[in-house]
Amino acid sequence: MEVAFILTALLCLLLFRTPVALAVGALGVILLFLKGFPLVAIPQRLFGAIDSFELLAVPMFLLMSNVLLKAGVGRDLYAAVQSWVGHWPGGLGVATIVSCTFFSAICGSSVATAATIGTVAIPEMRERGYQNSFVYGLLAAGGTLGILIPPSIPLIIYGIVSETSISTLFLAGVGPGLLLAGIFIVYAMIYSKWKGGYTPCEKASMSERMSATLRALPTIFLAVVIVGSIYAGIATPSESAGLGFVVALLMTVVMKRMTREKLFEAVEDSFKTTVMILLIIAGAKVFSYAITLYMVPQNISQFLTANITDQNLFVLAVALVLILMGFFLEALSMLLIMVPVLLTAVLSMNIDPVWFGIFFVVLIETALITPPVGLNLFVIQAVGKAKIEEVVKGAWPFAVMMVCVAALIWFVQGIVTFIPYS
Repeated sequence: MEVAFILTALLCLLLFRTPVALAVGALGVILLFLKGFPLVAIPQRLFGAIDSFELLAVPMFLLMSNVLLKAGVGRDLYAAVQSWVGHWPGGLGVATIVSCTFFSAICGSSVATAATIGTVAIPEMRERGYQNSFVYGLLAAGGTLGILIPPSIPLIIYGIVSETSISTLFLAGVGPGLLLAGIFIVYAMIYSKWKGGYTPCEKASMSERMSATLRALPTIFLAVVIVGSIYAGIATPSESAGLGFVVALLMTVVMKRMTREKLFEAVEDSFKTTVMILLIIAGAKVFSYAITLYMVPQNISQFLTANITDQNLFVLAVALVLILMGFFLEALSMLLIMVPVLLTAVLSMNIDPVWFGIFFVVLIETALITPPVGLNLFVIQAVGKAKIEEVVKGAWPFAVMMVCVAALIWFVQGIVTFIPYS
């Protein structure tokens, strides 16, 4: 009875558009009060939720991605990739996804990836005659690679919540991230060939390719510094994020693309996003502690294991719930609300928490491009000055592809586990 009341109360708060941090935090406080828990200890819980060395990676990666965004670094990266693949069928679509993949490896943010590459790619693809809905959908979906290909802010938070190695999660995200990027590329080529109507790019000369690549080398170097320092064991994700921010700032200053005004804007945007994330984490921590006292995760775990003994049915049930929640919640909120509830059941069914983290992130990626709250839809709408209906029309095939990839990594789990466990 208590479980039903708590879940109903949370659902009602979210349906009434209560901010997620306030909804989960306030409900957690009320539940603790009803249980007779001393409220004076709640501030300690709130502080403890964000007093984490691992969480330092979040503002650092956000700072780095916003510095790169304000400096327009994506332009050089896109031009370099375009020079190599622009003459292929649907070449600009291929260049867009490849650029999103590279940029994902240095920022960890889907919104920053979509905005940075979208600013450059949308005018270019429009000029070449690509259909608007296809362009918008491609950019919205390409941006989602930012939360799967490491470094990834959602994977960092999942690792903290589930007490799973963040470096292992990063390694596990490489295979599915590249697979998803590859599927997007194939779709872009087939769609462009089938629909036609665009003007192909001329094949760039070797000198043009080398010139464009040289201009993009600082961005590629930054990706190598971040990812290489983590995988080589030289730095933790938090340390590599700090290093990446310093390198990005120095790089943009040397390139004379960073001004004091742009830096202030980058810091302000990062500050706003960081506060939002930390508020949600703090509220979710109080809520998580409250539902643990009320035995909610344990009861749900017992219910699931008693009624769903088959792993396939459990994973299917989780997938359906996440897809439905994705229509109403953004990715981070889904992660912080659902992981504490599901983790006990995941462990009791002997499901690898690393694999489950990647499976979870692939599914919550769809929340970024499904209405009515898909953040990437609104980012691309703003960047492209488009109608939201056009963006949604172009994005839905990619959402279907993401769900198919989630199913594929369930049936072929080596896609996730091969790199971290080999």
